Amino acid sequence: MTSPQILWFRRDLRLNDQAALLSAAQAGPVIPVFILDDATPKHRKMGGASRWWLHHSLKSLEADLRTNGSRLILRRGKVTDILPELVRETRAGAVHCIRHFEPWWRNAERALAEKVGLVRHHGNYLMPMGGVKTGSGSPFKIYTPFWRALSGHMPPPEPLPAPDAIDAPDSWPDSDALDDWGLLPTKPDWAGGMANMWTPGEAGGAERLEDFAIRASQYNETRNLPSVAGTSFLSPHFHFGEITPSQAWHAHMRAGGSVEVFLKEVVWREYAQNVICQYPDYGSKNARDAFDAFPWRDLDDADMQSDLKAWQQGRTGYPIVDAGMRELWATGWMHNRVRMIAASFLIKHLLIDWRAGEQWFWDTLVDADYASNAVNWQWTAGTGVDSNMFVRIMAPLSQSEKFDAGDYIRKWVPELADLSDPYIHDPEEHGALPDAYPAKIVGHRAARERALSAYRAIKG
Repeated sequence: MTSPQILWFRRDLRLNDQAALLSAAQAGPVIPVFILDDATPKHRKMGGASRWWLHHSLKSLEADLRTNGSRLILRRGKVTDILPELVRETRAGAVHCIRHFEPWWRNAERALAEKVGLVRHHGNYLMPMGGVKTGSGSPFKIYTPFWRALSGHMPPPEPLPAPDAIDAPDSWPDSDALDDWGLLPTKPDWAGGMANMWTPGEAGGAERLEDFAIRASQYNETRNLPSVAGTSFLSPHFHFGEITPSQAWHAHMRAGGSVEVFLKEVVWREYAQNVICQYPDYGSKNARDAFDAFPWRDLDDADMQSDLKAWQQGRTGYPIVDAGMRELWATGWMHNRVRMIAASFLIKHLLIDWRAGEQWFWDTLVDADYASNAVNWQWTAGTGVDSNMFVRIMAPLSQSEKFDAGDYIRKWVPELADLSDPYIHDPEEHGALPDAYPAKIVGHRAARERALSAYRAIKG
């Protein structure tokens, strides 16, 4: 009798283009397993929005496996304890998995490799991590040369089809019930907006991929317009591995127009993984040491906490910022241009440490990817190895008008829904501030001068 093979799922919740599944299926009967491990990531366990997505993605994966004569085993605990126990219990010949590059998963994979037969596969990115290097053989730190080097290897190999059959073992190990994990919010249930917007799972990802096909050629022309559905909406499906960047590349690479701008965004995600492989603590530590002395406002200060709460709740008096923060709370997602505006506002207008924003996004985004989240926040703050200059301070009011965000604001800030352009972008300046909407918590000019003064303090 051929030994069963354990297929260890993490952020690769799919059957297509799934190298670990194909390898396991070729070696013997397959026992698919997902382990809810909050201990290994420690303070980086999934936030509330991600847990909502995970519940529905696992439910979808279980249904897909059942259709193929298989099922999904759920266990909860530390993977370095649970997987060796499962190997002994099932007499499995090996554990197959897709490589992950968050520092806690890299540590766990090393520890597991000493306890079980761990077979790791490439599969969540366009190329194996470390597949492109500088002329001196070191990893890239800057995005543009990274893009040039990686694009020379594109297109990636054709996505792999799902196996024709997934043989079941003679007997199944015990499994937790998904509903017992408490991944969904209940008191209160704040996920109604997410349920209306998203369909987690491989089928939902494939639908988004197909939907984007009709817009891919116009990506650069529409991606910065919050009032237009110009982005791909693929990021949470990428994050949970329900679709792969290789699938997206092959689906859209011939779209023409400005599709290369989209492909560069896919490579930016790849670049972010490259960064955290070099700097595992990138989510909590400035890459530029000079910023360790930056005079951020005191996190214990009551006024700072009040401003942080206003930002989180979308009550800053800056309509484009508030629309984005409310969209985030309602849907678990925020338009990319608005993410940059909202992040810059927190860092430079409110002078609040970027890590406070990174943590809020970690908890509230359905696409809360450790690498992308950290790299994007450090890029905005000017603290990253490749980043915007701190002195380039976004003007949210002019950004709102430039990118025609009026309808976006009307949707997410209903207090302003009756205002027309240009008043809606800055109702206070135009004397059109409704009673229900707050005045600005800080003036743009005063905030800009405060930020530049703080920056001069570390430049000497």
